[in-house]
Amino acid sequence: MLLSLVVHTYSLRYWFPATIMLGTAPAYLLSWGAWRFLSTFLPASVYHKVDDRLYCIYQSMVLFFFENYTGVEIVIHGNIPKNKENVVYLSNHQCTADWIIADMLAIRQSALGHVRYVLKDGLKWLPLYGWYFSQHGGIYVKRSAKFNEMAMMKKLRRQTRCGTPMYLVIFPEGTRYNPELKNVIADSQAFATKQGLAVLKHTLTPRMKASHVAIEAMREHLDAVYDVTVAYEGTLDGSGRRRTAPSMPEFLCKECPRIHIHFDRVDIKEIPSEPVFFRRWLHDRFEIKDRLLTDFYEPRGSDRSNLCKFPGEGRPSQLSLSKTLPSVMVLGGLTLPLLLTEGGRKLYVKTWVCGTLLGWLWVNFLP
Repeated sequence: MLLSLVVHTYSLRYWFPATIMLGTAPAYLLSWGAWRFLSTFLPASVYHKVDDRLYCIYQSMVLFFFENYTGVEIVIHGNIPKNKENVVYLSNHQCTADWIIADMLAIRQSALGHVRYVLKDGLKWLPLYGWYFSQHGGIYVKRSAKFNEMAMMKKLRRQTRCGTPMYLVIFPEGTRYNPELKNVIADSQAFATKQGLAVLKHTLTPRMKASHVAIEAMREHLDAVYDVTVAYEGTLDGSGRRRTAPSMPEFLCKECPRIHIHFDRVDIKEIPSEPVFFRRWLHDRFEIKDRLLTDFYEPRGSDRSNLCKFPGEGRPSQLSLSKTLPSVMVLGGLTLPLLLTEGGRKLYVKTWVCGTLLGWLWVNFLP
């Protein structure tokens, strides 16, 4: 009986925030759809401004759960600019919670609504949001030979022509680094060796296509690249070996006490255009990440005081409830009227079903 109660309580830590985040989706998409219709004959810049504000409201609600609800401590190494910038955000990739880290940094610059993602193609099948992420400026890409450079470049240039603020998140590794998937790591290291590049231990070898296309398509629009290295505390087992980073359910169940974020701003003028030089530049950045993560997971000598820390001094950064709680109340206030009336419940269900089906058609045939 006691064990059952413990298991039930543990599952509620995840299901409660997941229910809220997913449950408010129809109300959010209906609000966005109304604005999309009303803005049909307005300049694109006006549409994007309000769309970014709506997106900021939803993502602030998400951050309420991932920061305030979990109580995770964010430790930042490096100086995040206080002013908003047009940037490409490059980060190592370990788990499904990684995209939240970009939100955590963006909200601290008051740029949360500007966040857009380069996503793997399979995510376009997400109910409702698979379509919306594309509408918000996200780009779905396929790996290797199926990667459509022209489609990505065309979409980015269309957005930059109308002055769309850009905080474009890319994970150049292409897939998550999982220390338990030895074959994936071995293949990545073999690729580096074949290309004459340094072999990396704590990241996969970065692939350059999406990052290069994004930077070249928007070079005149961009201010910088944000080079971000993320490490999750609590990912060493008893023998000192690196474990898999927490999944989103594990994160929401408060299994990650602290996140370490190393931030480095690279001016856009410092980034080479030629593909061969860009490949070397990108790999050099990942060599830096690999050294940071090696220091994090493998302290030198017998001194273990620096275990699970980046070199240098980091500063804790707590997110105020005033940044997130109002969004929870706004989206809750929009959702409850739908659920409390028969007509509202029908609209709610139809939005889930019809919105998902129409979204799948749109994102697959009219990207």
